[in-house]
Amino acid sequence: MPEPDRIIRLKTVIARTELSRSTIYRKINEGTFPAQIKISVNGSGWHESDINRWVADPAAWRPKRKFDEVV
Repeated sequence: MPEPDRIIRLKTVIARTELSRSTIYRKINEGTFPAQIKISVNGSGWHESDINRWVADPAAWRPKRKFDEVV
């Protein structure tokens, strides 16, 4: 059974990517970094799998489309 996809917060994303907060949000606006998802009224996070895909190959990262195969 595959491991569930965890939601990670901004501090963890910063630690894993070694990007600053402002760079992360700039890249989200450019479409070159995974967008965060809303997890509560005042909180958001990222799918760990999306961040892992970005870390593995930042230059080739593209958002998953709805019809992409789930691995």
